[in-house]
Amino acid sequence: MNPMHRLPLLLCMAALTLLAGCAGVVNKASQHFADNLGGAMLNQDDPDTVREGLPAYLLLLDALIEGDPDNAGTLLAAARLYGAYAGGFVAEPERARRLAGRAFSYARRATCVRNAALCGAIEQPFDALSGEVAKIGIKDIDLLYGLASAWAGRIQQDSGDWNAIADLPKVQLLVERVLALDPDYADGEPHMVLGVLQSLRPAQLGGKPELGKAAFETAIAMSQGRNLMAKTLYAQYYARLVFDQELHDRLLGEVIAAAPEAPRMTLMNVLAQQRAKALLASGKDYF
Repeated sequence: MNPMHRLPLLLCMAALTLLAGCAGVVNKASQHFADNLGGAMLNQDDPDTVREGLPAYLLLLDALIEGDPDNAGTLLAAARLYGAYAGGFVAEPERARRLAGRAFSYARRATCVRNAALCGAIEQPFDALSGEVAKIGIKDIDLLYGLASAWAGRIQQDSGDWNAIADLPKVQLLVERVLALDPDYADGEPHMVLGVLQSLRPAQLGGKPELGKAAFETAIAMSQGRNLMAKTLYAQYYARLVFDQELHDRLLGEVIAAAPEAPRMTLMNVLAQQRAKALLASGKDYF
């Protein structure tokens, strides 16, 4: 199976965390509501409630964009929430692909509004994009991570398109710049994202799994072990890649046994536990 098929929970987490923690989301009148909504979703212990409630807010953001199409904050909020919904709660492939495409479109429009040079480099060769990304300062860190998350989500849903997959180094470039600007950003979540990206391929095919392992360990340490998704993805990507069943089973056992409640992590911890149980069961055939 193409490894990109296994990214949705990670992308959902990134999108929801950005929605809850980013200053300047939407406009001043709705920023407080957006922040509270994101926090409420992340603190929810019933994923089905979030799955059923998200579409109404998606339509609300669409309406705000219709009235103010050049508001970068609104565009970013829409990109994050569409990405979260497509990546974490939509099972039908074509619908998920369509929603992820809308998320990337919104993120790209936000980038064009706020940073025309970076916008113009998105479709350019890697070196051209790298030059523009290097110029990004801390004030645009949310834009950078929002674009990376939406881009990765679109690639995940178009995983059969090798031209789309070829853009993964560009996504990694964005995430690495976020960490260069602020290693503690989003409680270390970008380290978890980087761990996945470094563990998509074995070393003999150009992957860097040991760097991925270090990134996962950093993400776990920075959350003081409260981020159960980091352990689940550590097992799914690194431990399976290097066929370390002992590490795989230990990490998943720790996730399943842990209490999922944690500020702004409860929803993803519940999803991580669901995924951990499935991985532990399928591990009997994998190893």
